[in-house]
Amino acid sequence: MKATKRPIHAVATWVRRQPPKIKAFLGVMLGIAVVLSLRLIVEDHDNLFVAAEAVHAIGISVLIYKLMKEKTCAGLSLKTQELTAMFLAVRLYCSFVMEYDIHTLLDSATLATTLWVIYMIRFKLRSSYMDDKDNCAIYYVVIPCALLSLVIHPTTQHNIVNRICWGFCVYLEAVSVLPQLRVMQNTKIVEPFTAHYVFALGVARFLSCAHWVLQVLDTRGRLLTALGYGLWPPMVLLSEIVQTFILADFCYYYVESLVGGQLILRLPSGVV
Repeated sequence: MKATKRPIHAVATWVRRQPPKIKAFLGVMLGIAVVLSLRLIVEDHDNLFVAAEAVHAIGISVLIYKLMKEKTCAGLSLKTQELTAMFLAVRLYCSFVMEYDIHTLLDSATLATTLWVIYMIRFKLRSSYMDDKDNCAIYYVVIPCALLSLVIHPTTQHNIVNRICWGFCVYLEAVSVLPQLRVMQNTKIVEPFTAHYVFALGVARFLSCAHWVLQVLDTRGRLLTALGYGLWPPMVLLSEIVQTFILADFCYYYVESLVGGQLILRLPSGVV
């Protein structure tokens, strides 16, 4: 067992000693390598989007287990859960009026569990909620997304209101995790279940981003034309990339902590 761990620890130690720019470069290269591997391994790349939603649902399930077993919501951001419920509700509405498929069912299940988490934090476990740490104002996130969706939204044949809603949920999903990252930035110590949940979000974001990148490659750019014209197609890809990079730093320290056998993740200054 020790023999198999030594190379991993050696690589982790070497990476830890590198300057931030080298770490970022290595992270990008690793991401590209994983995306190319997924292109070869996964036949139907639409399954990556389904996998992303499934991983998100698994992350929510980890939260439910935490709330039921430990009877505490310490370290969790209520505002991130509310933003998640908001973009899921809007996306669910868009699914019903624009396209009804497996994503609609997955979003329905994830929205229901997210609402349950919100209920538990607001009412059942309110005494353990870190209100002073969860200090990222929601309107700082919602208002820019709403304004951006009014200016840049799909150029399809759907009703203008539905197209604006579609743009809003894409932008809001990209930044919905910011309040949770702010809580972890304020506390510096992340207990296991919260860390598992945020890592699951990171994996889900990466799979979703990989889905869009591979779809663009598979269609040789025709997918961008199918999404519409103007700034909307590149904004969709940019949103996917942004939400992936937002969590990349945390995921690095999560894996590093996991390799080191630490149950509690301690974030250094300046992370997230």
